[in-house]
Amino acid sequence: MPSGAARRPFLTAEWRDLAVLNFEVDPALLRPFLPPSAQLDLWRGTALVSLVGFRFLDVRVLGAAIPFHRDFDEVNLRFYVRPIGGSPEGRGVVFIREFVPRRGVSLIANTIYGENYATAVMRHDIRSGATHTSATYSWRWRGHENVFAVEARGEPTLPPGDSAEAFIFEHYWGYGRSTYRVDHPQWRTYPVTNSRCQVDGDDVYGAGFGEALARPPVSAMLAEGSAVTVYRRQRADQGAI
Repeated sequence: MPSGAARRPFLTAEWRDLAVLNFEVDPALLRPFLPPSAQLDLWRGTALVSLVGFRFLDVRVLGAAIPFHRDFDEVNLRFYVRPIGGSPEGRGVVFIREFVPRRGVSLIANTIYGENYATAVMRHDIRSGATHTSATYSWRWRGHENVFAVEARGEPTLPPGDSAEAFIFEHYWGYGRSTYRVDHPQWRTYPVTNSRCQVDGDDVYGAGFGEALARPPVSAMLAEGSAVTVYRRQRADQGAI
């Protein structure tokens, strides 16, 4: 767990309706984004990037709600790391870019946490029935519409500890110019039946990502989500443990 001032929550919220597409990439594509304190965390020997869309709800910073910034969407592209020579409990993610529709969110995240947020017009379409659940996220960037979606059938369940879902969702640290802890319970996931992705990876995320995101994903996931707590940042040289 975080120590000292980093134990105090900075932000509380709910993350809901998490749609995830996972793509295999050449590890060389990710190494320029690696912070000095981390190494790639591979899924069965494979480097993955994940396109993640979710709803950010009831956001409170230092316990206070900020007008017009309580509920919004986020879409991010991320990959997975663990501390060099550190405990497996320090497994976390590095964000290549995060999109939100609120400039204030981008400003806070980029200034305080050293992230790479950008502001865009965004939409979501969440549909939930007795047997069918789907989540679609879209955003407009440089005049082009980007969209991805995940469809599922059946009831959500807790995934096994050795599953791909557990690997993807159970990374509890953010790495960048600083490190920070994110706490949430284990998420229930739905049985996914279909997905689609129309994202200009090179334009949105940089050279090399277009080829990766144009291929079929190696897996697709849909999680219910939960309440989350984001703790205060630590210096990157302090590591995650």
